Amino acid sequence: MDSLPVTPPGPSLQDLLDREQRPVPPALREQSYAGAGAGSVSRERYFSYDWHRLEVERLWRRVWQMACREEEVREPGDHVVYDIVDDSLIVVRAPDGAIRAYHNSCLHRGTTLRLEGGKVGGFRCPFHGWTWDLDGTLVNVPGEWDFPHVERSEFCLPEAQVATWGGFVFVNLDPNCEPFESYLEHLPEQFAAWPLERRTKAVHVCKTLACNWKVAMEAFIEAYHSVATHPQILPYTGDANTQYDTWPGARHVNRMITPFAVASPFVADQTTEQDIVEAMMTLGGGSGEVEVPDGLTAREFMAQNMRAIFGGMSGIDMSDRTDCEMLDAIEYYLFPNLAPWAGIMQGVIYRFRPNGDDPDSCLMDVMLLRPFSPDGPPPEPVAVHRLGLDESWDDAPELGGLIPIFQQDTSNVPRVQHGLKSSGARSVTFGVYQESRHRHYHQTLDAYLARR
Repeated sequence: MDSLPVTPPGPSLQDLLDREQRPVPPALREQSYAGAGAGSVSRERYFSYDWHRLEVERLWRRVWQMACREEEVREPGDHVVYDIVDDSLIVVRAPDGAIRAYHNSCLHRGTTLRLEGGKVGGFRCPFHGWTWDLDGTLVNVPGEWDFPHVERSEFCLPEAQVATWGGFVFVNLDPNCEPFESYLEHLPEQFAAWPLERRTKAVHVCKTLACNWKVAMEAFIEAYHSVATHPQILPYTGDANTQYDTWPGARHVNRMITPFAVASPFVADQTTEQDIVEAMMTLGGGSGEVEVPDGLTAREFMAQNMRAIFGGMSGIDMSDRTDCEMLDAIEYYLFPNLAPWAGIMQGVIYRFRPNGDDPDSCLMDVMLLRPFSPDGPPPEPVAVHRLGLDESWDDAPELGGLIPIFQQDTSNVPRVQHGLKSSGARSVTFGVYQESRHRHYHQTLDAYLARR
């Protein structure tokens, strides 16, 4: 991977770790910004059905991917159905406490066993009644006398690989897949100060979009689009000051940090510290009638407010937390399709995947994770709120202030998908720095698709 001669702006990883005086791991000390060969990729990879099927065989059936949260499968029988193109898995808590992922298909005639999640005592095929226990054992075959060739011990439900991190359940369809620990690379170390397993799913919206999954994801892993797509956030968002990070040897993980409570360089010369605070307060539903004390920047003032608000809500002392942790959009990426946010206030999770066998549509999941008190049981996770292609983010009021942002972002993606099919779009061109995360993930994608 080529090293790009860029000095990153904004807070560094060391700034985030200094508060606990933890040393930065040697592998992270030298940061580089990687490009995927030339700064362009073919447009066909976003709409070609042949390319899509190549991704099915060499990507989706070989990578670790987040299927659900652990709190969704808390008790034996609790299960979630996870679909990815042609494949379907039942992710379930077994009686022994383990989380298992069974292929969602009856071993008699192939009927899908479960269409949705819930809680069951076993898995009974609706067609002929063949039934499996929660541990995957075949327990009932109606008219078993007619199946002398079926040995129950050999007809257990086939399983996919399962692993957990940060309260997430990951699955892998490849029995010879890379170990999960090496696949995660340094992501667990990066999140050590913000343990996602201490949060629970409070909001989950899944929206169907009229674009390829890569088009949707690419709209959410850079801040370069803010000046045109989100002009209302420029008074308090340092969009062009965003720091983009890739690391030597890291194939699956990258990051960006977008500073808040600072004005965008595009409007900084006409924005005061008072303007910044008023814009942020209005966004949060306040009146905006607050005055920045003398001697404080808007960023310092807002960070102090966030420490007081969040500390009061959680009962945790926030005095040693950095301004970056309290304010900024610290978005990580785990290949191929998961974007978890770090920091204290955010708790935003994005996931992107194909919508069935259609390269021209996708599913975008948005989850909001909330902390819960360690003194009591965690709250029950919310059900998934599904929005169809013709439904609006406005139909999911639980997303609050994020709704206008999502409306703006996803208004672009159908136009991208349509425009990519025009013969005038010869390829897709990425910037050297502000779209370095796109270069990085396409390089990894190409490596997966080149495997046999």
